[in-house]
Amino acid sequence: MKKWQQRIRSLLMEQFSLPSDVVMEMPRITIIGHLHFYIENHQGLALYTNEELKLKVTNGFVSIKGHSFVLKMMLPKEIMLEGTISEVIFLNHEGEKED
Repeated sequence: MKKWQQRIRSLLMEQFSLPSDVVMEMPRITIIGHLHFYIENHQGLALYTNEELKLKVTNGFVSIKGHSFVLKMMLPKEIMLEGTISEVIFLNHEGEKED
């Protein structure tokens, strides 16, 4: 994202008390125990298997690992995953783990 766009978004967020996930197009993730994973504001499905779900997000990817995965809901910007979740990893655009 261009620096001036990011500055404008940050200013809007501060001045109007807008949520950062909406203004910055960041994903909103909700995890319930180790059984449910819900994400809003994703940009597409990159990988889905019984043991891994990888989603494109603004700053790269989110990888969810575990087993017995079932996609309970899939909408253009929202996904609900059910199964046993063991790991959630944020990856950069090259697929490398972020610090």
